[in-house]
Amino acid sequence: MKVASLRRKFFERDPVTCAREFIGCTLGFGRVRGIVVETEAYSALGDLACHTSKRVTARDFVAQHRAGSAYVYLNYGMHWLINFLVKSYAGEGFVLVRALEPLEGLDLMRRRRKQTKTELLCNGPAKLTQALGITGHHHGCDPFTQIDWMITSPTLNTGIEVEVSSRIGISQAIDYPWRFLLKGSRYVSCGPLKKRRPDPLMGSGLLESD
Repeated sequence: MKVASLRRKFFERDPVTCAREFIGCTLGFGRVRGIVVETEAYSALGDLACHTSKRVTARDFVAQHRAGSAYVYLNYGMHWLINFLVKSYAGEGFVLVRALEPLEGLDLMRRRRKQTKTELLCNGPAKLTQALGITGHHHGCDPFTQIDWMITSPTLNTGIEVEVSSRIGISQAIDYPWRFLLKGSRYVSCGPLKKRRPDPLMGSGLLESD
């Protein structure tokens, strides 16, 4: 399959659509890259789990940066997580990259992670940033203007099947079905969970439905 770099307009859509269609794309930084196999969407409006609901700095980030910019934050004071800013008339928010299937630079990933099993190199949002060498220094970076970054369209040779699940690792808005996984992938952080109640934003006009 022919591979092409994503354009900024990919992130100029609502967070849910963007997070779902990010599955199967590749994300690379420096000498390492992998296939995106798990993401989560966060809406800047009406989503209590999104940083914008509590942090002025997050709201300022949305207002001051272009779509596709890297939003990197320290989770629980321990682990860096990477999100990409999404901005459009249909909604604003973030796409959290939760897991990658390692593709290139595996030896470097193993050294950084002190891990030999390929399946455990990037099967979590904190693991993949460590494997890629992404830290708080990259907060606010624009992947479309800096050469170290690589974000491309899907590289898989077969059809991409996406599973939908509730988000994990949060304490609010836990039932939103905004986590997306590459079906059958052994590189995801956790398998799909059952949806327990209707999505409060679907059909509200804030976000596009499937």
